[in-house]
Amino acid sequence: MKKILKAVVLGLASGLAVSSALAQSYPQRPIKLQVPFAAGGTTDLVARIVADPLGKLLGQPVVVENKPGGGGSVSAAEISRAQPDGYTIGLANVATTAANPAINPRTPYNPLTDFAPIVNIAATPNVIVVNPGFPAHDYKAFVAELKAHPAKYSYASAGAGGIAHLQTELFKSLAGVYMTHIPYRGSAPALTDTMSGQVPIMFDNLPSALPFIRSKKLVPIVVAAPQRLPELPHVPTFKEVGLEPVNRMAYYGLWAPRGVPKDIVDRLNAGVRQVLSDPAVRQRIQDASSLVIGNTPEEFASQIKAEYAVYRQVVQTQKLSMD
Repeated sequence: MKKILKAVVLGLASGLAVSSALAQSYPQRPIKLQVPFAAGGTTDLVARIVADPLGKLLGQPVVVENKPGGGGSVSAAEISRAQPDGYTIGLANVATTAANPAINPRTPYNPLTDFAPIVNIAATPNVIVVNPGFPAHDYKAFVAELKAHPAKYSYASAGAGGIAHLQTELFKSLAGVYMTHIPYRGSAPALTDTMSGQVPIMFDNLPSALPFIRSKKLVPIVVAAPQRLPELPHVPTFKEVGLEPVNRMAYYGLWAPRGVPKDIVDRLNAGVRQVLSDPAVRQRIQDASSLVIGNTPEEFASQIKAEYAVYRQVVQTQKLSMD
């Protein structure tokens, strides 16, 4: 028995030594950073802001690869099946970590067990906007109008099962209002129809809605953010109006396949946090109407778990499905 225990201990020590050696020599070739959406959106932008300086810091290029499909699930599934060696990592957002797996039982991965969270890079506020012709232009009047006409209004989102869809359903359940969901294939066509009045209401990421708010083609009602935003100083947060559970931002982090050595996860985390300490990088993220985060792997894992639990509850309460 003593010989067996000694062999186990020696084996564990050897494994740790190999893991440490791998981490010390990592990376020895380019790292692929897969983005689960097409180029041009906030998810892609955050990835590219960080990728180049991170590659320079690590001594190997971090190559961004866009792989859209399935609301982000195609890329996430591929990441979950990749070799756990730190050379294939993914951009993880609320859609891939929480919204999609919460509403779609056929999602081909488990966001809580199939990945190694690395770091939450940044978070973007979300905002409810209305067409200028909508009869209410502030939160109190907005809710009163919805309650007075419970079957009259619809809202647009960038797609069924996405963060905007589930966050609006969370708002509906807590505010006691009703709106019909009109899903679109992306934020751009949904915004177009909201501005034209085809659909009067939309819940969207701030970066894509803000230009139209500034041009007065859309009216902001309430934002999901830690505090009022400099861009929208007169618009309250969900916390201010008594709906703190809806006060959830869209986050953009990194994750890797389960089984990546912790030393490599820690190296990537430290590298990203060092990149985020650069004022120029921080400014680029802030210029994208996003907030710099830069937390630990453990904190990001807890955030993913909490976000998934919230949207699982929304799906059950509102009886949502992808059908």
